[in-house]
Amino acid sequence: MNYAGVLAGGVGKRMGRTDLPKQFLMLGNKPILIHTLEQFLICNDIDKIILAVPQNWKSYSEDLVKKYCDSKKIDIICGGETRNDTILNICNHIKNTYEFNEYDVILTHDSVRPFITQRIIKENITECKNADAVDTVIPAADTIVEAKDKKRISNIPIRDYMFLGQTPQTFKVQTFIDVYNALSDEEKDILTDACKMFVIKEKDVKIVKGESYNLKITTPYDLKLASLMLGVETKND
Repeated sequence: MNYAGVLAGGVGKRMGRTDLPKQFLMLGNKPILIHTLEQFLICNDIDKIILAVPQNWKSYSEDLVKKYCDSKKIDIICGGETRNDTILNICNHIKNTYEFNEYDVILTHDSVRPFITQRIIKENITECKNADAVDTVIPAADTIVEAKDKKRISNIPIRDYMFLGQTPQTFKVQTFIDVYNALSDEEKDILTDACKMFVIKEKDVKIVKGESYNLKITTPYDLKLASLMLGVETKND
């Protein structure tokens, strides 16, 4: 089976003064989260959606999903303390709830990237069949400058080999669990990106081309830009 793990555990500190976590803010006539969920609901390649939310927002999330897209295709669970803990919670939920096999795939996606396309979803699933993990990326449009001391340039990598990471990130469920459990406590604290865990453990990680408009809404500017992209007026009073 193919699962979508929608990560909605953030509180959105960069969004400024707001009573709601960023994933629940309105984008046009519905919350950002709902726009994102809808892209997975219409995808025939996704068998089940696992939405991971903060514990104190679980009831709110359940009411929101029921209002906008009531579907038996969506399970709502509590996320963990970190991003990777949340993915692990999703994987364990899958293993404990559904008939499971080693080929099951989990496609993990930021709840505040509402412009994911069907192509990106399908290519992630396809590529994961022949790899341990898949990352969605776009080519770096600008020169990447490295400054290890944050004051002076220490390296300028060749731009042709540089990419910017997006989501989805896709894994075989059991492989994610195995890789995560193989990490030391120190590595778990340092390795916040799931695909980096796989690279460190010398797993096969493929890339899928993302889209420049597959943006992550984290600031008021991002929200305004997303509204312009949809051609809607957004109010969050």
